[in-house]
Amino acid sequence: MEDRRFGVQNSQGAYSTPQTERATTGISDDAMKVLRNTYMLLGMTLAFSALTAFLNMNGTHPGFLITIVGYIGLLFATYKLKNSPWGIVTTFALTGFMGYTLGPIIGAFVAAGASSIVAQALTLTAVAFVGLSATAIITKKDFSFMSSFLTAGAFVLIGAMLLSFLMESSVLHLAVSAGFTIFASIMILFETSQIIKGGERNYVIATVGLYVSIYNLFVSLLHLLSAFSGED
Repeated sequence: MEDRRFGVQNSQGAYSTPQTERATTGISDDAMKVLRNTYMLLGMTLAFSALTAFLNMNGTHPGFLITIVGYIGLLFATYKLKNSPWGIVTTFALTGFMGYTLGPIIGAFVAAGASSIVAQALTLTAVAFVGLSATAIITKKDFSFMSSFLTAGAFVLIGAMLLSFLMESSVLHLAVSAGFTIFASIMILFETSQIIKGGERNYVIATVGLYVSIYNLFVSLLHLLSAFSGED
């Protein structure tokens, strides 16, 4: 007698087991678990970041130096504690801090009557993230070949950003924002691919990587939309 207890009949009348279904998706159980945990933690940290941004909309920005020191310090702590429950705590601290620094920027747009620009940047960021993530998951393409390009691109963008501050060039600043938009988009593809292909097995680090990409994409789009609308 055929044992069908653990099978599901398909349209051709054949029975497939859960193991067969997982093989069909092309994503292992471990990868799916990391992906689910990452998206769950990412959703919570984005909500927490939005809350801290809202609470500091009428506040003052801590400044470039404090922002960089705080970001690097919390990022380092998160990497050190990634395998312990404290890693989740530092993840919330990092994302909350980044949201806090973003609050006054959003507040300035709202005060200037340009809240529509914030809404547009937020919408474009959400659409881009969903589209890029879906592309990586559905196609299951391995984007690890981009690692060298992303490393070089990061150094180039950091150098260009520092140069734009020193030269106070609006054109260069605009170019840096465009560069970060492209860079962050590619990073979302790369990081999602790393999860589903087994290159990243720690959902805390995966969450931080995706959050930073989303943050950079949103801020860059905010600057670009502001410049094109004449608000910047």
